[in-house]
Amino acid sequence: DIYTYPPRIYLMPLLLRPRSDQNERGRTKFLKVSLGLAVCSCVFAMLYVARGTTQLRLARTGSIARAGSSHYYSNGRRATGLLVKKQHIHKGGGVQKGITSLLCDSKRSRPFEVSPKSNRLLSVYAEQSEGGNTRVRFAPSPTGSLHVGGARTALYNWLLAQKTDQGKFVLRVEDTDVARSTRESEESVLGDLKWLGLRWDEGPFRQSERGDIYKEMVQKLLESGNAYPCFSTDEELEEAKAKQLAEGKNAKYDGKWRDADPEVVQKMLEDGVPHTYRFKIPKGEVITINDKVRGTVSWDAEATLGDFILLRSTGIPVYNFCVAVDDALMGITTVVRAEEHLTNTVRQVLILKALGYTPPEYAHLSLILGQDKQKLSKRHGATSVTQFKEEGFLPEAMINYLSLLGWNEGTDQEIYEVPELVEKFALERVIKSPAVFDMEKLKWVNSQHIRAMETEELQNLIEPFFKSAEPPLPSDPEFLSAATKMCQPRMSVLSEAPEIAREALAHPLAVTLESEEARKLIEDDKNFPEFTEVLVSEFEAGEIPNPSSEDFEADFKKWAKALGKKTSRKGKGLFMPLRLLLTGRMQGPEVPHQLALAEKASDKIAGAICLRERIDNVKAELIHVNA
Repeated sequence: DIYTYPPRIYLMPLLLRPRSDQNERGRTKFLKVSLGLAVCSCVFAMLYVARGTTQLRLARTGSIARAGSSHYYSNGRRATGLLVKKQHIHKGGGVQKGITSLLCDSKRSRPFEVSPKSNRLLSVYAEQSEGGNTRVRFAPSPTGSLHVGGARTALYNWLLAQKTDQGKFVLRVEDTDVARSTRESEESVLGDLKWLGLRWDEGPFRQSERGDIYKEMVQKLLESGNAYPCFSTDEELEEAKAKQLAEGKNAKYDGKWRDADPEVVQKMLEDGVPHTYRFKIPKGEVITINDKVRGTVSWDAEATLGDFILLRSTGIPVYNFCVAVDDALMGITTVVRAEEHLTNTVRQVLILKALGYTPPEYAHLSLILGQDKQKLSKRHGATSVTQFKEEGFLPEAMINYLSLLGWNEGTDQEIYEVPELVEKFALERVIKSPAVFDMEKLKWVNSQHIRAMETEELQNLIEPFFKSAEPPLPSDPEFLSAATKMCQPRMSVLSEAPEIAREALAHPLAVTLESEEARKLIEDDKNFPEFTEVLVSEFEAGEIPNPSSEDFEADFKKWAKALGKKTSRKGKGLFMPLRLLLTGRMQGPEVPHQLALAEKASDKIAGAICLRERIDNVKAELIHVNA
């Protein structure tokens, strides 16, 4: 049954027996053939289940149809209950198995319905949504990359699904825009979702593969009088639109074919005249939703819309029709999406009500703006998840920051781990005013997550950036470990690590001494020349610890403390001149980290200055300083 989500396979055993007049040979052959068919059916079903998100059901013989408020078998007997539902759902790489009873009466589950054209089951997969279980969906269009707004929508849906044990996050690809949709874009979006850690429970389901379902739903609307064929040409539609605008009216379909003579319509259909199918908006219909973010929203459907198209003349269904049908058949309980879709809601609710389905709850999220208070776009810099990934943002940090674009739990907390967000997130705390995307704030959030990481884990993330640097930096474990330890407190994004490391390997003392900041330091420190001489003598006496030793950081701090006592210096008076002389800069990573890294790279990278060479530079500049 491809109309359900997840797709279902029904095993319906036929309880037969051989004829009484058959001989022993005939009975044996009959049993072998029956058993063989049964085994093949079971094997086929289990193989299909193993492919992905599929359900296997054991049911009595006979198709299920609806008559009034009860369920019946095709032989006319009322179905008081299907025996057992065996459910195998693929999730997170494993298979969860469960056996639950399925009572099939008017008080349980939404009905199975038989298509009038093909007698195939059009089932609403709603068992999981009853009893408070949440079913949400993320439905990207594969026409480009996953951007910030879409990623936030996916996140909020995913968080809602995670809040209950039976919550489901459904991934649906809305690819009915044939001209712009590409499989490459789809793979890119799916890859970004995986990188963010937003794993879906069902799907991806593609609208382009569900054309027969939409056509059968149009047929259902035709038979109920809620849709009709329209033979108006593009020229006629444009002419009617121009006339309405000239009269100061809203441009909408004029209803020419709404109540056309059935015989005329039938003749046009038989002659193969190109046509669309339009939805017939009920007279005086008012659609009201209680949006979980924006509150109560109402539309006068007749005044707002004209009879809108469901199926184009090419046979391709329109976006709003596909969305409404899929939300119904997938049993979606809550639709969380951007506010730009708010105006689509009236059409979708009209379609759902006409098909006999209860609309889901809606939550329309505010826009995300740039710093200039305009809608976020490429002109504001990086906006796609792929770009952020390439720049070295962590997925945990992206999740953290995206959650704050419109939501706050009512505290000053800004750094969240994912489990915290799952626990604390609620649509009731989502605000309807626009959120402003702040790149500097995102970098700060990212830096906090970088600092909280284990060094070994961070080292693995930094390695690709060292390898792709120009020129490449060493990626051996020893160098990487030292570089990671040095860069971790300084980075806001991973892509900054190569530059931080490369700067630490150099010793631009001569250039820095010419800076205004360094000159002021030397002028204010009357004993700077004497301190420089002491530092040189300390090295020549072998007092400065060896940067290659395992305990260099601790040994260096002990030596620096002793040097402070020796020169009667402490705090900035000790460490600022020490930093200037040993690193050649006025600021940067911790001094022992830089010295240790330079020592490890001195025989691997041209331009890496070891401690001995740095002291030689200090000696050379000492003459200049004294002068």
